[in-house]
Amino acid sequence: MQTTASIDRFRLPIAIRALNKFGAMFNGKVSRRLTPDELIEIATRRAGLNDFGDGDFREPLNRLLESCWRDARLNVIGNIALRSDLLRILRNRLFLQRDRQLHPQIGNHEIRSPLFVLGLPRTGTTFLHTLLSVDPENRAPLTWEVMEPSPPTKAEKHRRIRRTSQNLACLEWMAPNFRQLHPVGAHLPQECVSLMSPTFLSDQFDTMYNVPGYREWFLEQDLQPAYAFHRRFLQHLQERKKRRRWVLKAPTHMFALPTLLSTYPDALFVQTHRAPIEAITSVSSLITILRRVFSDAVDPMKIGEEALHYWSSALDKFLLQRDRLSPERVLDVSYLELRRDPIGTVRCVYEYFGWPFSAPAEIRMRDVLAKQPRDLHGFHRYEPAQFGLRPEHEQEFFSNYCERFSVSSTLARRSIKPVLPSAPDESRFVHDRIG
Repeated sequence: MQTTASIDRFRLPIAIRALNKFGAMFNGKVSRRLTPDELIEIATRRAGLNDFGDGDFREPLNRLLESCWRDARLNVIGNIALRSDLLRILRNRLFLQRDRQLHPQIGNHEIRSPLFVLGLPRTGTTFLHTLLSVDPENRAPLTWEVMEPSPPTKAEKHRRIRRTSQNLACLEWMAPNFRQLHPVGAHLPQECVSLMSPTFLSDQFDTMYNVPGYREWFLEQDLQPAYAFHRRFLQHLQERKKRRRWVLKAPTHMFALPTLLSTYPDALFVQTHRAPIEAITSVSSLITILRRVFSDAVDPMKIGEEALHYWSSALDKFLLQRDRLSPERVLDVSYLELRRDPIGTVRCVYEYFGWPFSAPAEIRMRDVLAKQPRDLHGFHRYEPAQFGLRPEHEQEFFSNYCERFSVSSTLARRSIKPVLPSAPDESRFVHDRIG
């Protein structure tokens, strides 16, 4: 029986570890700290374009880079990944602006009553979003079209999908078994926080890199420009393929519900619920494993502390704003029930919002379920203590939430003092089946 938690078993391939150890000594260009102006100049030269459109993205980009150089302690792979990621985002912004000029009708697309799946991370949001996305009536941003959105037509579609698959294969090589923590694939739906990345106002950077300076600045910003670009991106994707409704997903939307509603005033919501200490432990494990690809100095205890404070604050803000919405716009879904009866849970979603649940949709969803490896997330096992998390944190930070939605972890409910087990104590581990 496997008893070692995931973060202690995930190691980078030996070739990657060697590159991180010795690469910087032989290639100064890899480790050189590029300025925002240098990145912008490279992106414009490679794209052959220089119009980034309206909106100031330079200050957010500068804040992000400053924090990366000061705080993130990137290794060679981290430097390469950061440079590549930022250049891709800058080029996409250039291409999106060019496409808008070539196809002005993109700006006429309406985004009506989009559904947002949200909740604490690792509460089944990805799983539910994936099921909803395969309904022929629904539309979700796919990974390949988020990474390579231009042109907004079928031109070079297969080539763009192939390049995305190659990039994802590279990530999987650098972080073996990452797929067991979080599903990846060019055709899978993407978390829509990525649609905000061209503004460089996005918490996706905080997931990959330790950037507390950027995070502190980001949390104080007006995110209206980010949500305006989110809508602009959806219009762009809708030009290529239209469907009845958008189904979107990102836990971080809880942090900025008023701004989201100012952009999508008719939005609908599904909130997933899981015992908070389990969710926070799970996301801390995922962030730890991901950041270890890009830095050799990753502190799981610090990650746990930051996750606890950030997500408890985001949840409190969301619930306060959510109560101002009419009840018919928000549906609550149990993580445990979703895991027990996925199709029944999806059927409840459709009934709640008055959507027809078609036979083709159910067939596709059952096909997704049938193709899921039984041990897809069984390997993702970890202890709250590895991240400085204790059972009493659940009541300290989430007591109102736990009482309102009747969720609390087995660990938090245990009142007896722990006894050293003679055999592996399965209760001290959190197990993930769906993310």
